[in-house]
Amino acid sequence: MGSGFLKRGRSVETTAADVQLIGPLLLARGTIDRSSARRVDDQWLERAWSDPATRVLVIDNGHTLVRRTGDEVHAVLYSPDEAPLGPRFLLGVEDGVAYFAVAAPLPGIPKGDGNGRVTVPMSLDDAPEGQPVAAGLRQVGGMLGDREAGLLVFAVALEAWHSTHSHCPRCGTKTTMQAGGHIRVCPDDGSQHFPRVDPAVIMLVRDDSDRCLLARGPHWPEGRLSILAGFVEPGESLEAAVVREVAEEVGVTVVRPRYLGSQPWPFPRSLMLGFFADALDTTLTPDADEIAEARWFTRDELAQALRSGELRLPPRVSIARRLIETWYGGELVGDW
Repeated sequence: MGSGFLKRGRSVETTAADVQLIGPLLLARGTIDRSSARRVDDQWLERAWSDPATRVLVIDNGHTLVRRTGDEVHAVLYSPDEAPLGPRFLLGVEDGVAYFAVAAPLPGIPKGDGNGRVTVPMSLDDAPEGQPVAAGLRQVGGMLGDREAGLLVFAVALEAWHSTHSHCPRCGTKTTMQAGGHIRVCPDDGSQHFPRVDPAVIMLVRDDSDRCLLARGPHWPEGRLSILAGFVEPGESLEAAVVREVAEEVGVTVVRPRYLGSQPWPFPRSLMLGFFADALDTTLTPDADEIAEARWFTRDELAQALRSGELRLPPRVSIARRLIETWYGGELVGDW
């Protein structure tokens, strides 16, 4: 039975037969038990932190240390005694081992830009085998194994939330961290504050000739294209957000939005919900504040533009890339 919604007097139906989920997405591969009940057990947290088998991921402005060993890339994990001092967050437990993140400067990596941001002395490709290198989630999220990719996504999201929610939104008092880094509490009014997630729809729009719609944001360089996306508004369903965003950004009416999968995108706190949708018309009227250019592509046109270097697509770690390659029917060249 379909679930319908109204748009300009029409009822748009989505049926189970339309849904072909994609996966596994590169930033949605976490395997760890998040152990939510342990977060409020202060004695357990202290015992876990005292256990030399516990592993700690150090996170600094969305970066961590990784090293290459042969064809594999691994995050650098520390024991609690080796980890630098800083706020720590429980990430979870796997195979009897507790995993934490610590928000602190990366050991051995200078901050040389004068603004407290991580500087990266060399790329992972250039570093000698086994040497730790600072890297962000966009660079290595797809290279890490399932467990470490999940740990890094979780740690990046928590660090970003703590860095922007240090004070109570009700009274402005500085809050304190509790529950293993998963709650901030105001000491004045007792209010509790939890990490936020902002849902955003991202949609590959097709016309009746099965062409794909790609667009460029006004602040993107020439040749960088992606599919349309936007945040879900209060009181709005995901399907309605797909229809509204496409109409607002390029003036096209779409129907039959079909959900294909989701992926966290903690920059700083988005959850990307992927859809296909069908265009009722092909005339593009881009909103100049949102879209610098928008174009329809056949598969052959897109492949040729990528081979020639005229266009580049989002990185493979993104759900945008997966949706485009799902429509295309295979892998494509040309990353941002």
